[in-house]
Amino acid sequence: MSDKVLIEANELAELLKGDAIVLIDTRDSESYVAGHIEGAVNIHEIFTYLAMSSEEGMAELQDTFLKAFSGAGLSGAETAVIYEESMNTGFGQSCRGYYLLKFLGYEKALVLHGGFHAWTEEGLPVTTEVPDIEPKTFDADPAAAAIMVDVDTMLETLDDPAIVKLDVRDVDEWIAESSSPYGKDFCPRKGRIPGAKWIEWYRFMKPSAHGPVFKSKDEVMAECQTVGITKDSPVVIYCFKGARAANTFIALKDAGVKDVRMYFGSWNEWSRNPDLPIEEGFPGSA
Repeated sequence: MSDKVLIEANELAELLKGDAIVLIDTRDSESYVAGHIEGAVNIHEIFTYLAMSSEEGMAELQDTFLKAFSGAGLSGAETAVIYEESMNTGFGQSCRGYYLLKFLGYEKALVLHGGFHAWTEEGLPVTTEVPDIEPKTFDADPAAAAIMVDVDTMLETLDDPAIVKLDVRDVDEWIAESSSPYGKDFCPRKGRIPGAKWIEWYRFMKPSAHGPVFKSKDEVMAECQTVGITKDSPVVIYCFKGARAANTFIALKDAGVKDVRMYFGSWNEWSRNPDLPIEEGFPGSA
């Protein structure tokens, strides 16, 4: 299997001429209806779903997206290509879709680099026609990727300084001024997971003619080095609900960091349990 994760708009246009491709549009339904890539299926729940990492929560997550992706026409033989509006407007939601497929053990998945914006900037065709999709099925194998960290495992990492806990939320969340991107008091507590390092997720991208795109491998590693991450560092990423973290997951994996996992429940889950420790206030002010 290829390690390729990102596909450029012109590459996708060529691929659509022959190979078995399932296009997944993660944008809201209004954007999808206004225009999308021909054949694309709309699954906005990829972005909106809030997961809890209890045994029941993980089972529900698996069941929800196994049904959603199978309903989109994935059997395991097809290549899934996932896109959002652009790489910074959807908080990494296309990357979240990629991560969910990998969590389920689906091998053939790609992210449209630059998103729908890159597609239209290339003058490639769009449609408002909703495709008639034949549902298929594939067998989930969550153990295949071993990239999911649950809340108990995340708690255990606090005792291991060798594991980098990487917080990629926006700056107002990191400094404990806001609990989420959805409002300062969306969650009951503001702060950070103890011992976490911070690189705001935007720092792994740069401007281009097609909007934000991922930095080069060397540029990504230069950002990582600011908090001591090397290609051999074990890293667990978190954000608020696993979208921005998924964007970073792709950046680090593409750059060659060997052991990258994600705490998918992230701050939405951690902050709601008063028994879990947090760091509050401005970093270093205690």
